[in-house]
Amino acid sequence: MRCLKEEFFKKLAKKVALELLGQYLIRECHGFKVVVRIVEVEAYLGAKDKASHAYGGRRTKRNNAMYQRGGVFYVYKIYGLYHCLNVVTGINNSPQAVLIRAVEPIEGIERLRKNRATKTDKNLTNGPGKLTQAMEINSSFNSQSVENKELYFSRGEKIKINQIIKAPRINIDYAEECKDLLLRFYLKGNKFISAK
Repeated sequence: MRCLKEEFFKKLAKKVALELLGQYLIRECHGFKVVVRIVEVEAYLGAKDKASHAYGGRRTKRNNAMYQRGGVFYVYKIYGLYHCLNVVTGINNSPQAVLIRAVEPIEGIERLRKNRATKTDKNLTNGPGKLTQAMEINSSFNSQSVENKELYFSRGEKIKINQIIKAPRINIDYAEECKDLLLRFYLKGNKFISAK
């Protein structure tokens, strides 16, 4: 599989989000390998986006990775329990990112089921906290390059524009007018998306 280099992510978040659909995310650890296909993402546009952790130019220990170069991971916890996996896009000090919201298992599904303590595929990886739990992704990947050996992206299939649904992002009611922006993208008809 041909790995995606940092260069792939040095574009605006919306463009990267659309281009990530259909690509593979790969996790290698302790002698196992899991391959999933990205089927749902959300773009976060930085300082002007009221849904972004960097809205208004806010910079904290938590969101510092967003201010790095495109092509590093931004991993944080929600509700103090679940990790969310993002990849930073664009250039230094332009805090944009793409949230990996849902993935479709391709290889290593037994490992995913074991990590999620389930024997069925329903709800296995159809949400940002679910997929990180299934793939053993935690804050140790925060600020790491996408070119590392344990968590990386690989070329998948080219997705046609008519296969992509555009919708508002989820669970951002606090974001006022930004909550209605069509910055959530997912593959039409895929059973692993987080919500219709």
